[in-house]
Amino acid sequence: MWFLKEVWDFLKVRKKFWLLPIMIMMVLLGGLLVLTKGSAIAPFIYTIF
Repeated sequence: MWFLKEVWDFLKVRKKFWLLPIMIMMVLLGGLLVLTKGSAIAPFIYTIF
């Protein structure tokens, strides 16, 4: 959790709040790829990228 606090402090101090949606989307897409790695829908997910 300290990493998230460090990132939040960086965003807050540097006023880079526009990076927050980009980081959230990267985490969500990464999680989607990890969760669908062995499933039947994996070929359809990989064609998106």
